Amino acid sequence: CRRAGIRSGTLYPLLIRLEAKGYLQAEWQAPAEPGRPPRHAYRLTAAGLQLARDNPPGEPRGYTGLSERPA
Repeated sequence: CRRAGIRSGTLYPLLIRLEAKGYLQAEWQAPAEPGRPPRHAYRLTAAGLQLARDNPPGEPRGYTGLSERPA
């Protein structure tokens, strides 16, 4: 979050919404070290990859596809 300049209160709701729309696949990963919490890992789906290609970084914020469920 720090690198992207986004607060966690913004990032995680966005990830959850993208997963619900079928653009991301999420899974829990076991902790790498004992005593650490499990981590949620996200992976782009085919629809998510297409969404990313259709909305490259630096483009105006008129994102396409976020309001529609992927086919």
